[in-house]
Amino acid sequence: MIEIESMTRYVSPINPAVFPHLAVVLLGIGIFFTAWFFVYEVTSTKFTRDIFKELLVSLVAAIFSGFGVLFLLLWVGIYV
Repeated sequence: MIEIESMTRYVSPINPAVFPHLAVVLLGIGIFFTAWFFVYEVTSTKFTRDIFKELLVSLVAAIFSGFGVLFLLLWVGIYV
């Protein structure tokens, strides 16, 4: 049986000191793309809308916001 003392300690691939910076930057980018999506939806008519552009902008906004929330949770000590 392997002893606990002989095991190597797990080290996170991302330094916890950069969690606040990652959270702020990723959430900022996510808010930017969310605002861009909102402005695009409000200012376009049903004739000028492009479903591919809507899906692409919303996907990018969701990905950046999701990772931003993940690092925000890690920053405050909720380890998910």
